[in-house]
Amino acid sequence: MITENQLQELNKSFEKATPSEIIQKAFELSSDAVVTTNFRPYEAAILNAVNSVKAKTPVIWCDTGYNTPQTYKHAEQVIKDLNLNVFLYVPKQTSSHRDVVMGIPSVDAPEHALFTEQVQLEPFKRAMDEHKPKVWFTNLRQGQTAFRNSIGIFSLSKDGVLKVSPFYFWSDDKLDTYLEENNLPNEFKYFDPTKALENRECGLHA
Repeated sequence: MITENQLQELNKSFEKATPSEIIQKAFELSSDAVVTTNFRPYEAAILNAVNSVKAKTPVIWCDTGYNTPQTYKHAEQVIKDLNLNVFLYVPKQTSSHRDVVMGIPSVDAPEHALFTEQVQLEPFKRAMDEHKPKVWFTNLRQGQTAFRNSIGIFSLSKDGVLKVSPFYFWSDDKLDTYLEENNLPNEFKYFDPTKALENRECGLHA
């Protein structure tokens, strides 16, 4: 496992590196890598960047079952355009069944922890257990949540997987330019049923 000192050195060395350089370095550290996505806004950037360095890198899509029609259409377009190697993981209970017995509880409700476990955490754990990556590419960025402000480009997950965020210091405006230059779509009608606020951590990263 990479040490805290090595993480600090990596973050210092690659603070001004391009996403491509960061991704290439991560693959040098290990070729056992995955990209996770939920096809929220700007996800096409990380999918394109990783796929451009190493085509057919496994893409883990944990679909809560509550995405908007626009998100599903966007996902299908990105998957087709980038020829992604997608592995889909869904909750063990359908959203229709859950709507009857639980609905979508508010973040203050006692059922919220169980809801988040069912629709997000359990499918994600199942995916990671099956793929067993040593490198995990994400599109986390500084400024999204208090926790994400503290992690840097390179960080370690709770399970010791090297988490790599190539666009960590990028603004929305800079990502808009990247998407335009690479002819990539974006979609803003996205819904996360586990988060009441945009700056609330989803539970996968903290």
